[in-house]
Amino acid sequence: MSETGAKAETEPLLEKYLRVTGEALQRVRPAPPARSFLIGAAEDFLAMARAYLSDAEVFRARGDAERALAAVSYAHGWIDAGVRLGLLDGGNDDVRFTPYR
Repeated sequence: MSETGAKAETEPLLEKYLRVTGEALQRVRPAPPARSFLIGAAEDFLAMARAYLSDAEVFRARGDAERALAAVSYAHGWIDAGVRLGLLDGGNDDVRFTPYR
């Protein structure tokens, strides 16, 4: 596949994942009580997700859609893992997060 063809395929995916990950980040909340030792872990997961999402936006602005897609995937992975581990509350949203058992 040509570079132009790959970029044409990447752009729509990138837009979708930036939107979905941004929505997911707005919906999740730390799940542990404020005085729990686990609140720090929840905040770390959110910080990593925000940092990777920010990186994705920077890469997109530079025209590097492939790196942007990789970064937004990492961002969503941090959110999804936090929800699955119970560090983040995803509000039973099985669209933006991996379904619970």
